[in-house]
Amino acid sequence: MPVRNFEEAGMVDAEEKRETGGSLMFIGLAVWVAGLLVVFFLPAAVRIGYQGSFAMILTALGVLGAALISYGWWMRRA
Repeated sequence: MPVRNFEEAGMVDAEEKRETGGSLMFIGLAVWVAGLLVVFFLPAAVRIGYQGSFAMILTALGVLGAALISYGWWMRRA
């Protein structure tokens, strides 16, 4: 269906940005849930001596999740 005027084109673009931003925020939340799985297995990693690698993975997941959520929030607002 062709776009008839510039207002409709702007509305389609704004709606697409909102959906993309919401999707990025949801993915960021899913990454944080994966980080909670890492926290769940952290005591076992401490017992066998792999707490350093688990801490790096947890930090990376936390930063990645925060970046996705903040970028998605920014995209929804813009």
